[in-house]
Amino acid sequence: MRKLVVAACSSLILSAPVAQADVVGLGANVSYWDSDLSGQATDNGDVVDVENDLNLDSDSNANASLYFEHPVPVLPNVRLNYTLIEQTGRGQLGADFGGIFVGSGVDVRSDLDLEQLDLTLYYEVLDNWVNLDLGLTARSLDGELNVKEIGGTQASKTQVDAVLPMGYVAARFDLPLTGVSVGAEGNFVSYSGDSLHDFSAYGQFEIAVLQLRAGYRQMSIDYEDDDESLDVELDGPFVSAGVVF
Repeated sequence: MRKLVVAACSSLILSAPVAQADVVGLGANVSYWDSDLSGQATDNGDVVDVENDLNLDSDSNANASLYFEHPVPVLPNVRLNYTLIEQTGRGQLGADFGGIFVGSGVDVRSDLDLEQLDLTLYYEVLDNWVNLDLGLTARSLDGELNVKEIGGTQASKTQVDAVLPMGYVAARFDLPLTGVSVGAEGNFVSYSGDSLHDFSAYGQFEIAVLQLRAGYRQMSIDYEDDDESLDVELDGPFVSAGVVF
């Protein structure tokens, strides 16, 4: 497994001025992401198109996050984020894949599960009507693609299991006295042929402690582990609801 580094982002964070929160802040939200999937998986040199061959469709993409901000100098703020992606489909293989021998064609059922848990440590660089956060994320990525012959015994399993260090950036622009804002946030890393980025842009409305968001999210995974690899992209709209204190 390749070790990924984000030294450039670390230098940027250390050299940037830090604006600490005046009071303790706490927030949480849950969201639903209606994503489309494209790309391919590789197992020992065999390649399958997850969209055209497997016809994978979204079953449920759930996301939840929690953050804690404080006024203590030097110490970073903390954000936790969990994403679960589940896709299923019925398709037909046109070539051998991962121990499934096709012959004249094999009908298959496929399941793709991607589970992510992020721990982000970040600093507020700007904190007024323009907000800017910079930090580092440790992402635990656990993915599994199961392909099984319908009416038969042939099956294949492709797995991705890694902990990835990533850069984190979030920006938000508030329209004063309205509760309305627009923003974007993302995590990213690229090293030695592997890459992962996860970006979203949104509009937001806050009233009292309630926070509502709607936007668009795109996630791209290009990761290789020994003879198995996953090169996929998920993108689509999302909506979320949360509370802030």
